[in-house]
Amino acid sequence: MTPTNATTTPPASYEPLTPLAFLGRSAATFPEREAVIYGTRRSTYAQFESEVQQLARALSKSIKPGQVVSFVAPNTPEMLAAHYAVPLIGAVLNPLNPRLAGREFSYIFEHAESEIVFVDSEVADIVSSAAAGMKNPPAVIELVDNEFGVQPTGDLPTYTDFMAAAPEQTSENTFTYDVADELGAITLNYTSGTTGPPKGVLYTHRGAYLSAQANAQHYQLDGSSKYLWTLPMFHCNGWTMTWGVTATASTHVCLRAVRQDAIWDAFDHESITHLCGAPIVAASIIEADRAHPMGHPVRLITAASAPPPSVIEGLEKLSITPIHVYGLTETYGPATINEPHEHWASLSVTERARMLARQGVPMLQNSQAAIVDSEGNQLPADGETQGEVVIRGNGVMAGYYKNPEATEESFAGGWFHTGDIGVQHPDGYIQLMDRLKDIIISGGENISSIEVEGVLHSHPAVSDVAVIGAPDDRWGERPVAYVVVNGDVTSDALREHCRAELAGFKVPDAFHLIEELPRSSTGKIRKTELRAMAD
Repeated sequence: MTPTNATTTPPASYEPLTPLAFLGRSAATFPEREAVIYGTRRSTYAQFESEVQQLARALSKSIKPGQVVSFVAPNTPEMLAAHYAVPLIGAVLNPLNPRLAGREFSYIFEHAESEIVFVDSEVADIVSSAAAGMKNPPAVIELVDNEFGVQPTGDLPTYTDFMAAAPEQTSENTFTYDVADELGAITLNYTSGTTGPPKGVLYTHRGAYLSAQANAQHYQLDGSSKYLWTLPMFHCNGWTMTWGVTATASTHVCLRAVRQDAIWDAFDHESITHLCGAPIVAASIIEADRAHPMGHPVRLITAASAPPPSVIEGLEKLSITPIHVYGLTETYGPATINEPHEHWASLSVTERARMLARQGVPMLQNSQAAIVDSEGNQLPADGETQGEVVIRGNGVMAGYYKNPEATEESFAGGWFHTGDIGVQHPDGYIQLMDRLKDIIISGGENISSIEVEGVLHSHPAVSDVAVIGAPDDRWGERPVAYVVVNGDVTSDALREHCRAELAGFKVPDAFHLIEELPRSSTGKIRKTELRAMAD
């Protein structure tokens, strides 16, 4: 038989993959099922689809296919709708962390060539100022959150105004849930780089579809599931769960801010079955005064550092099962998952925690994870030989936007190089041991130590500096700065200097003023010694 390909396969047996199709199917099949809950706001799938279509029509008046639309917002229904409406017109969604600093917004808007920026009222002043200072400033639309009483600026056109200007829906301007090219860009996400400015990571329709499908299956979502949005949608598109939850016609329960009472309100009143988040989310759930065993099973998917025995035991007492995953922005979020074996259930909590600490095996969207040496040679799976963790599969980015050199380097040898050091056990499970990159993972957010060091170096009284990640029970890691000064300056002054230049979560918790940084014979800072001092 003659093999076929996408260009010769009959249309009846081939269709380009896109996660947009999930909304079309769920809205057609379950129009009356609850799709989105946000405070007192509740939308069925039919109503959610209607908002998506209206936003798409409004955007299509000024946005062309391939152009970038930025959204700076917490986990609101508008941010969720943008994950469908923007790519529905062929544009590329650029979701951003509201906690970034003004200079960070300016850089990303310029680099992404954002045509329009939607911004939550809480940070509208910062974002509009950042946009106004650009050579070709994008239009800025304010997202006013009436549900939680956030005061609007009154100076910007609003989302309500923007939506009201959408053309009336007709058969001609109703957008279909298909794409011509499954390898076309669907979103542009920015990640902290270890050197230089943030990199733009391109996701494709195909990668998003397969990653969302895999996540939904691994996390065991179905039509009765209620997913609580404790993980930011701006972070890897919520690990693609913005689409994965819709794929199973589950219910999105949006949270503006991750707070103990808000989480337990959702647990108690909305019968939450699934949520994702960093270790801080698990800790806050356990420590809440309102904590009590659930009347049904709940699955909590967590990344960054593995849950310690005390957290595993605490969650299990509440009927919550932790699921440990590992990934990066470049892998659409989770790329590997720690799949527990049946016999682990009979182990002690300490022994199970040791097994669950492993980053696991490739998820369904990826074909392989391995450990390689500096020459790219695959190392033995003996649980001892350390090398770089590499991944290949459909859940890997298309590349870095406008950065072919970094793309080529990250894909050397036919693998995606994570920059993390690990081992592979005989059963195939990956376990991280250290990091090649100077990235600090705090509360699930990446902080570039080099970026923080650069800001501190800009202070006239600083002559030398090193920033490390110190262990933190709640956040996993927090940045700590070791600074050599050549003038009269206090830790408080350095903290204020950082606050003026960095997002709040990137500001070091502590500033240690020392006479000299430990260095090797070649002049390299010995950060291992600083980490030992911080322990």
